[in-house]
Amino acid sequence: PVSSTLYGPRFLTGEVGGSVTHQCFYSTTPANKHDRKYWCKIARSGVCYTIISTTGYTSKDHAGRMSLEDVPQNGTFMVTMTELKKSDTGTYRCGIGITNRDLYVSLNLTVLADAGALAPTELVRGELHGSVTVLCPPGVTQGGEKRFWCKLGRTGCALIADTNGYVGKSYQGRIFITPQESSGAFKILINDLKKEDSGLYRCGTGSLSSWDSPRVVALQVTAASTLPKRPKFLSGTVGGSLSLKCHYDPEGNYEKKYLCRWKEASCSLLVDADGFVHESYKGRIQMASSDRENGTYTVVMSHLREEDAGWYWCGAKNGHTEHTSSVKLRIQKETCSSQDPETSTLVTSTLSSPAAYSTPTRRSITGLTYAMGTATESTSTLLPTAPPSTSVTSPSESSRESSSHESRLLPVVLPALILLIFITITVLALTKIKLQKEIGEEISAMGNLEAVPIQSDLNPVKEQAVEETLSPEKVQECRTDSGRRRWVF
Repeated sequence: PVSSTLYGPRFLTGEVGGSVTHQCFYSTTPANKHDRKYWCKIARSGVCYTIISTTGYTSKDHAGRMSLEDVPQNGTFMVTMTELKKSDTGTYRCGIGITNRDLYVSLNLTVLADAGALAPTELVRGELHGSVTVLCPPGVTQGGEKRFWCKLGRTGCALIADTNGYVGKSYQGRIFITPQESSGAFKILINDLKKEDSGLYRCGTGSLSSWDSPRVVALQVTAASTLPKRPKFLSGTVGGSLSLKCHYDPEGNYEKKYLCRWKEASCSLLVDADGFVHESYKGRIQMASSDRENGTYTVVMSHLREEDAGWYWCGAKNGHTEHTSSVKLRIQKETCSSQDPETSTLVTSTLSSPAAYSTPTRRSITGLTYAMGTATESTSTLLPTAPPSTSVTSPSESSRESSSHESRLLPVVLPALILLIFITITVLALTKIKLQKEIGEEISAMGNLEAVPIQSDLNPVKEQAVEETLSPEKVQECRTDSGRRRWVF
């Protein structure tokens, strides 16, 4: 099986009497650095017979025309075959381990009468979460042809990105194929490097089936990285402002620092340290500050629009090398204020003047800053800020606060309502019983005695108690009842 920690070209071509050099690339772990490296040829029986290894062994049939050089610090070893013969054509393995069945990668060597000029494989190394620059030499085709970047595998070269707008899913927002220079050369810029990016690649012009560029690149991503993985998203609000802090090596001599907008493997320059501003962004984007001592520069964008959402790149150029990092900007629509207390309000701010950059009333939201080849965490500042008395909440926070407030009141209000209803019903029932009893007594007395009508008064203390207990409607009923004539004997 082929492991991702060992890789090399799958096809090798040489000419009779000439020589070929094959490079095998491996992860620079302690075990890989010190273990046995070997080169063997697979026989018809399926057994891979050792031709040369780092133990000092060389087969008799290849004595004097084989060499193996291991470079542990670079994670590569090179096998060179000279005085090629037609019989050298076949399937080989370069591998690591005690036996020839351990970690290995297979390749096919074809020896031709005339193979033409062949370029060696170029090694490009990058840190995890960092960035790399690959220079693609001029091809044999004229400018204007499609430029591409593909990854070599068992069945061919799988397309990663091209200048017709195709970008593989795992490379969205992090690969840029630059325009061709006057010489026809161009560059491949990749950032936010991942472990699975390690492997063999080819860049060229035209179609994948053509070999306009003989350059094969071995990309090696070091696992032990000093660059931490950071969030790759930043949020803004329509009409608001935000600042973007980009980092670069303060000891480096960068001829250009910039911010560009990424789309379909290309990146349109928006602003740079030399004063350039893209026509469609004039008046709402600028490099607000630069700190050479700490190696940072800040880009401020104001009057944000919905169409500003997308990928942006920070970049610092030094010769052919460019250190880049990317971030995806998300734009939220402005939420209008409402009289409904449960409706939250998003307060947006606008950039009034450059002087506002240093105002002491800045309000920060979690955002990103950018180091060489990576994104680091910092703050993004909205300028200017909302007044201190303004409440800035998100819809979800307002909803949670409202729900929490209702849930706290419910245990208090519900028992009180139940108690009040119970007391009212009890008082009404007692009053009805009392009245029925009094009426019964009056009817009973009228059958035997001569009655004398007088005006009666309720006990003041009892009347006061009734008024305090009953509702206003019932109190009125009680007063009406107290005014009836009673027969006293």
